[in-house]
Amino acid sequence: MNSPSYLKLLSLLSDPTRLRILYLLREQELSVAEVQECLHLGQSRISSHLRQLKDIGLLEDRREGQRTYYSWNISFTEKVQEVINLALKAATELPDNQKDSEALQLILKKRKALTEKYFNTLAGRLGKNYCPGRSWEAIGHLLLELIPSITIADLGAGEGLLSQLLANRAKKVIAVDNSARMVEVGEQLAKENGIHNLEYRLGDLEAPPIRAGSIDLVILCQALHHAAEPEKALRAAYKILKTGGRLLVLDLNQHQFEKARTLYADTWLGFAESDIQKMLARAHFVDIHTNIVAKENESPYFQTLLCSARK
Repeated sequence: MNSPSYLKLLSLLSDPTRLRILYLLREQELSVAEVQECLHLGQSRISSHLRQLKDIGLLEDRREGQRTYYSWNISFTEKVQEVINLALKAATELPDNQKDSEALQLILKKRKALTEKYFNTLAGRLGKNYCPGRSWEAIGHLLLELIPSITIADLGAGEGLLSQLLANRAKKVIAVDNSARMVEVGEQLAKENGIHNLEYRLGDLEAPPIRAGSIDLVILCQALHHAAEPEKALRAAYKILKTGGRLLVLDLNQHQFEKARTLYADTWLGFAESDIQKMLARAHFVDIHTNIVAKENESPYFQTLLCSARK
């Protein structure tokens, strides 16, 4: 900030009310109403003092809805900072200093209590109620940031939406699908989006065209129930994984919705947890975990099964 006139600065800071405001804001941003509550003065008077402190460059403000918050402008010159430090020492000698500090602590305590009260009312319902900014799409992008620089095979990838998201972080992604048209569309999308570490290959789940022992992570996302031989597909996934590599399977829990065979070209009506655990074990996977991670609220009430395992 440009240094204000020392005469003007000293004149401004000679007012006890402005000193009290500056002292309150030394560590904590406050709204106009909160400053008013601390000092027990009229809002117009408080607003006038805040405006003067802002105009000289000591404070900055921001709008949040109907409220205006004030805080220190930290870009003081060294000489201005020396003056402010002296002013803050003088503020501690004001008769109301202790009372102002206690009022500030009470306001901060109220803020904390209000936040705690809000989340206490949501306890047990947090995943069921609308929360601004919290969506599965946003959470998905957050989790994608955790993907290390590894080689991933997305088997039964379709157009490769998941593959393209993973490619933003992974070293390389190989997307395999048995539909030539899907592969063609996926390649075009990757080209349009400038994704160069994503390779599409035409092939089956049971025999993916990938070199053995070359993959760090294999993903079968809603693909296994389309396989002619699911266990063979799992054995194929095991083969292409490096030692210690991981397998993730996201698929439908076993259901009785027969129309899925014609509506979605499903070969299998999902898989029971016990059955998929046995298949993974027979394919020589270890560290096997399964869990129901989603349940639909409308008929036919599909449930989503997440399985993880290690080679």
